[in-house]
Amino acid sequence: MGRPEAGQPPDFIRKIINEDIADERFGGRVHTRFPPEPNGYLHIGHAKAICLNFGLAEEYGGRCNLRFDDTNPTKETSEYVEAIKADVRWLGFAWGEQELYASDYFEQLYEFARQLVKAGKAYVDSLNPAEVREYRGPWNRPGRESPYRQRSVAENLELFERMRAGQFPDGAHTLRAKIDMSSANMNLRDPTLYRVIHAPHHRTGEKWCIYPTYDFAHGQCDSLEGITHSICTLEFENHRPLYDWLLEALQIHHPRQIEFARLKLSYTVLSKRKLIELVEGGYVSGWDDPRLPTLAGLRRCGYPPEAIRAFCEKIGVSKVNSTVELALLENCVREELNRSAPRVMAVLRPLRVVIENYPEDQVEELEAVNNPEDPGAGSRKLPFSRVLYIERDDFLEEPPKKFYRLAPGREVRLRYAYFLKCVGVVKDEQTGDILELRCTYDPETRGGYAPDGRKVKATIHWVSARKALQAEVRLYDRLFRQADPTDVPEGVDWKSTLNPNSLETLDSCRLEPSLAQARPGSRYQFERLGYFAVDPLDSAPGKPVFNRIVSLRDSWAKLKQAGK
Repeated sequence: MGRPEAGQPPDFIRKIINEDIADERFGGRVHTRFPPEPNGYLHIGHAKAICLNFGLAEEYGGRCNLRFDDTNPTKETSEYVEAIKADVRWLGFAWGEQELYASDYFEQLYEFARQLVKAGKAYVDSLNPAEVREYRGPWNRPGRESPYRQRSVAENLELFERMRAGQFPDGAHTLRAKIDMSSANMNLRDPTLYRVIHAPHHRTGEKWCIYPTYDFAHGQCDSLEGITHSICTLEFENHRPLYDWLLEALQIHHPRQIEFARLKLSYTVLSKRKLIELVEGGYVSGWDDPRLPTLAGLRRCGYPPEAIRAFCEKIGVSKVNSTVELALLENCVREELNRSAPRVMAVLRPLRVVIENYPEDQVEELEAVNNPEDPGAGSRKLPFSRVLYIERDDFLEEPPKKFYRLAPGREVRLRYAYFLKCVGVVKDEQTGDILELRCTYDPETRGGYAPDGRKVKATIHWVSARKALQAEVRLYDRLFRQADPTDVPEGVDWKSTLNPNSLETLDSCRLEPSLAQARPGSRYQFERLGYFAVDPLDSAPGKPVFNRIVSLRDSWAKLKQAGK
């Protein structure tokens, strides 16, 4: 991910790795890891980290481990583990025969902790959480040492062993590193290494009732696996001194930690806490709701993994936090689908059209190109008959200036078919609503071109009513109305920025008959409408449900330019 263009200098991470290789640090090896905590579903921000870590290993001929940071049993489940593995595979990466877990090393981590206690570099503290915060003090003043900091090595070892044996309730004791309570870096003010948690673990069951903190497990797991470059997001920069201190104190293999700016995407929230709030609060249908930035949601929506990898390549890596426009991700999707998605005809808001001069029982087959961007995609047959459906928006009874589509007395081109002229309008006598159009066609214009050379200003899509497939189509849009959903006045709920029109369900759409056999997850361009995918959960054989992936153009940019 983020590989520099030809002739461009490498990014700062690759510069560091190149220097390490030149200096023969780590024996010239490159071994990275992606260490998710299985307490939720991965999102587009994690995709950046996945592509970076696995991409670096691939680029330098090294390895990348998938290691689950399962050190908090109260929030982690096997469901999340399986979802994470599915996401990494979907993005196109593999981690070899062995999947790794922090829990694989619980016994060794416990021995590392005992080693620190024996060296006088860790102690069992009996302050409660509120007292720990009080003693730690504010960032701009030195903290105070715990009254339990001077316990003897023997007493600390005994208490730590009793913590493991389950003799104390949650919160009664913690194991803390003995570093510097006056440090300006709060992470060095005797950080917690172990805490008592009486909860079953999704892999180890009830074997353990003490669990290492992430800060303690992170570096030691990296060391045990022989990681060379521990790539983290920028919020861990202040944790790096602790990472280094622990590895030096234990005198074990010492990887290099490098931090980069995490992804922030407009019109999106990537906070796991906020995503959980949306899911558990019923604002979305679940972790795989296509409006969410979770990889499960993007996959269900129909995003191709190639587009996400291309997006991660384009944004690259930096040391400065910034916001990436969602339009860039959507454009990567368009670029990929423009190359790969077959074109089909679909009418989302159908208006019935009767061609008065077309034979009632005749059905002919017209040739349609599957993808003009891919000469090898071939063509297909479209049925054409007396009764068609067109988009209701493609007709206006009283058209304004610059409206070139169908209107009374006006002629348009039907895509791949004939010229069509509106000669009448049928309305509901009570409501005045338009029920159908009466039209004529020119049989000399088959294929959409007139032999006499006359021109029309618009080409519209259509579907034969006789052969049409009726289907449900879900029009997903951005979940939030403003670029930064959390930028709200004090006291205002950030969820008030949710877009009430983020989902519109249309259940009377008419599609060309070839889509009856569309496979779950398959993607198409509905001509003139956008890119759509078959929903993998709600579709049934012969009854596909389609999700809109993205429109053909960035309609939100147009709205912003218009000041709407």
